[in-house]
Amino acid sequence: MIWDSSVVEFMKKGGVFMYPILLCSVVGLSIFLQKMWTLRVQRIIPEQFLNDLYGFLSQGKIPEATVISRTNGSSIARIALAAIENSNKFKEELKEEIEVVGRKEAQEVGRYIEGLGAISNVSTLLGLLGTISGMIKIFKVISEQTIVNPPSLAGGISEALYTTAFGLLVAIPAYIAYKYTLGKADNLISEMEEEGRRIMEEVLLVSDKKEKPRDIAR
Repeated sequence: MIWDSSVVEFMKKGGVFMYPILLCSVVGLSIFLQKMWTLRVQRIIPEQFLNDLYGFLSQGKIPEATVISRTNGSSIARIALAAIENSNKFKEELKEEIEVVGRKEAQEVGRYIEGLGAISNVSTLLGLLGTISGMIKIFKVISEQTIVNPPSLAGGISEALYTTAFGLLVAIPAYIAYKYTLGKADNLISEMEEEGRRIMEEVLLVSDKKEKPRDIAR
């Protein structure tokens, strides 16, 4: 109860700009938690799937590789499926098909991350706006009173200080979360690109092996 009352008092002293900053903190935390869930390696590039995939491809078992790529919900599985389904195309065409799917998956991996950066900036600006609003109230009191009573300045001073502090309190963690999730997403995208190239080479190798018996038979 004491904590609840102190929080309410804190919000009141900061003025109206405290509420949009609070909203920014809630949205930023939601984005961060969502990205922590979606940016798991097992969700993007599961090791067991890759082991099974390369095992099937090395044995030329395309139907089995197709099945596990379709049933696995990871990003790399969708890239693998695109490679397998277009294995009859020339290398450049196959590469293009994989890149199309890869770009789509990379976009999905990086989705909403820029929102954290925007929240960091907006929180800082809202804190600054609250500071300016508090300063305006202080100067208004000074202009209206011949002899300034210090308690009458308290509202403007509180608004200026509290909104600045709260804005920075939200902005700094949001910026750290932004840089962390951005770095994590970039690393995963780089790994996806590497695995995508390896999958393409494996698929082309299987296709070449299939073509050679046909040439010999002719």
